[in-house]
Amino acid sequence: MVSSPIDEVKSRLDVVEVIRGYMKVQKVGANYRSLCPFHGEKKPSFYISPTRQRWHCFGCALSGSIFDFVMRVEGIEFGDALRILAHRAGVELQREDPRLRTERARLYEICELACRFFERQLEGSETGKTAKSYLLERGIAEESIRKWHIGYAPDTWRGLSDFLVSKGYQREEIAKAGLVLKAEKAGNYYDRFRGRIMFPIHNIVAQPIGFGGRIFETAQRANKDEVAKYMNTPATLLYDKSRVLYGLHLAGIAIRKGDCCMLVEGYIDAIMVSQAGFENVVASSGTALTPQQLTILKRYSDNLFTAFDRDIAGGSATKRGIDLAQSLGFAIKIITMPEGTDPADIIQRDGEEWNQLVQDAKSIHDFYFETTLAQYDKTSLEGKKEISKTLLPVIKNIPNKIEQSVWVQDLARTLGVQEEHVAAELHKTLVGQQETEVSLGGSKIASVSQKSRKELLEERLLILALKHPQNLQNFTPEDRALLSPMTSKTIGYLENGSKTHAQEISADLTDFINYLSLKAENEEEAESDYGEEFCSCIKEMKTLAMKDKLDSIAKAIKKSEEEKDAQKTQELMQEFNKHSKTFSDLETA
Repeated sequence: MVSSPIDEVKSRLDVVEVIRGYMKVQKVGANYRSLCPFHGEKKPSFYISPTRQRWHCFGCALSGSIFDFVMRVEGIEFGDALRILAHRAGVELQREDPRLRTERARLYEICELACRFFERQLEGSETGKTAKSYLLERGIAEESIRKWHIGYAPDTWRGLSDFLVSKGYQREEIAKAGLVLKAEKAGNYYDRFRGRIMFPIHNIVAQPIGFGGRIFETAQRANKDEVAKYMNTPATLLYDKSRVLYGLHLAGIAIRKGDCCMLVEGYIDAIMVSQAGFENVVASSGTALTPQQLTILKRYSDNLFTAFDRDIAGGSATKRGIDLAQSLGFAIKIITMPEGTDPADIIQRDGEEWNQLVQDAKSIHDFYFETTLAQYDKTSLEGKKEISKTLLPVIKNIPNKIEQSVWVQDLARTLGVQEEHVAAELHKTLVGQQETEVSLGGSKIASVSQKSRKELLEERLLILALKHPQNLQNFTPEDRALLSPMTSKTIGYLENGSKTHAQEISADLTDFINYLSLKAENEEEAESDYGEEFCSCIKEMKTLAMKDKLDSIAKAIKKSEEEKDAQKTQELMQEFNKHSKTFSDLETA
């Protein structure tokens, strides 16, 4: 019988499917593996066990349940993770006292209600209906308006905030959600978004966490030239634009299925591209690509199509983002659009033209060479210098040395110079370091601490005991005295596991056994004598223990000599000689 909402959520959700919603996973035997989302790595060390419903990274040592994963990847508390997973599992949580809900939970509720409010305004108010007509004229279909929850913020000072206050929320917490501002002089609150078409921004589990608002020009609005065309939610407890990609909650499955992501700049671009049949599209929401956004995308695919503006020369933000994606190992293709157009314009004008542009997308190699050569004369000395000045930092940024070598060859051939001269200039080229380390909850993930030789031996003993329980028969009481408390507890559990009551097993021991089991399952079987290896580990542990004993005695001898205690020195020397003989016997055994 399911005893709690937590157990019910666990019973309905599969750890593999939950994690698959955030990143690519690959089946390996009975388990799954992936690149760890919590620390940078090139070789997968993140494993998921369907049988144990657990995950563990052998690189950074993090592990846990579905709740632990969502808490870490979303940077949230347990209560919020429970609510997210309960919603996904269709488990209804009992309503709690509003005063006991976390601040983050109330902000989620505020954003959800604001999203519904804006949607109703688009459908129900006169100006909203006019705004909807504008969207339809732009080519956005009715179905897309509903799918992307597009709304309208009325051109009033407190329309939204009064509505939220009527639902029991304070203006101060509405301000924390980024939806209202406080007047400096009067101290009154007023709506941040007024007279704008609203595009809600969702997290990966489809919860609204922020908004983008496009000004909707009406005859009544004054000082039009002073009003920003787009306005976005500021940084809040829920929303950080550097860590969010617009539309990823809708595109994730399509990206993984096609192993490719299409990246555009704006909200309407993303909606129109998706509507045109490319559901694997996300938008950077007008901000330059960040390491955090690219790290998130890399969980889904290493292949990236970009449809940004044509100017990626010099030190533009767009170029920096593409360079960063290249340095992280993405295979990038550039969709080259006609001057002064964006994807939404092209799709509205001619969907087939957009399809053709996607088919004609250039590799980043071809794009950089073509655009650079179009700007400079490769036959003049000055032109050659400018071309190399533009392309060498790009080449320096390529992590794959074989690919980098191809670029060097092509640049040498293009400029009509020797390849070794290009390589020499490349060696002198400096590229600005990009920060690619991801932080969770404001703190960076530290690398796993180095284990001692004794800890590694004990871990190996336990894995051998898990694989071949008969090895436990080789333990003597003397051997057991060498073990750490956790290893002793684990041995006891392995010997009496079926007789041990669940309540008698600590959480630490459960986690440790899950870790060992997952590691044992994913270890390649070798054709060797496991009993012999087990005994060899015990022998080495005895040798290490004896060596530590000898070191300890040697220090005691030195101290007694300094104190000029001849009798104690003599006794210690005899003890040292006795253990030294035992040590020698172990070494030659």
